[in-house]
Amino acid sequence: MTSEPLTEHRPVHGPYVYGYLRHGRGGPARRRALAESLVLYCSQHELTLCGVFTEADSAARDIRSPAFMGLLDVLALPDAYGLVVPARSHLGPRHVAAERERQIADLDVRLMMIRSPQSRRTRATAGAGRRAQGGA
Repeated sequence: MTSEPLTEHRPVHGPYVYGYLRHGRGGPARRRALAESLVLYCSQHELTLCGVFTEADSAARDIRSPAFMGLLDVLALPDAYGLVVPARSHLGPRHVAAERERQIADLDVRLMMIRSPQSRRTRATAGAGRRAQGGA
């Protein structure tokens, strides 16, 4: 009887995800670091990163920007599992991000944030506590 290798010993493809980055004031090194963070996150969570959509900060203010509309097109594909972003802020200003989150939810795909809003609040709360105690 021949046994098949364990999943950990053979390539497994999927789930298929896409990345989305909004480039602000940072230069090429910042853009590379953001893209690498998506690759690392997907690798750690056994996700297949199929592509990364990027746009300039000014374009992200338009709910129907070309990069975001292209992203919605691929997320509508039957094999698409979800979207990975470094943080919610990459979806645009609050009102734009809220609408974009609604559009993503309508496609029934997952929205994964490397840095979630909760972790940001936790750090801010911890920092406030240190300041109140006379810390840095």
